[in-house]
Amino acid sequence: MILAAFAISIVQAAQTGQPPGAGEPERPAELPVFSGAIKFAEPEDIEVLPHALDAGWKGEKTCELLQETEEIRAFKCTFAPGQGHERHFHPTHFGYVVEGGAMRITDETGTREQVIPTGATWVSDGVKWHEAVNIGETTASYVIVEPKRAAQ
Repeated sequence: MILAAFAISIVQAAQTGQPPGAGEPERPAELPVFSGAIKFAEPEDIEVLPHALDAGWKGEKTCELLQETEEIRAFKCTFAPGQGHERHFHPTHFGYVVEGGAMRITDETGTREQVIPTGATWVSDGVKWHEAVNIGETTASYVIVEPKRAAQ
């Protein structure tokens, strides 16, 4: 309500040429009457996710930067058995599996177990969020390459 009153006083000042708060505190006729409710997001309502390069597992880094230029960023993520990658996001990227393995992946569609073979590749328009855990008996590693700007 305070914000609405402040906004009204600014509009009145612009219309009358008087400083905010001067004159009558009536609402200008041109302003619509708001009869709804506004819910502002509370800090606990907002989940701020790390980028895949910055996400780790139990406080430990799992990815290392390989190369970064004005055009691309490339990094390698390595997961020993039982190690994972906390919830994170990905922008558009290309992926290459250096060492395959069995992963449990959770995203907005649910949880699935997936065997990912060495040498597999993929292209993604981005991932809103996901998290993964190596449920296999061997170390799994991936190289991710992200374009930094649209192709010319």
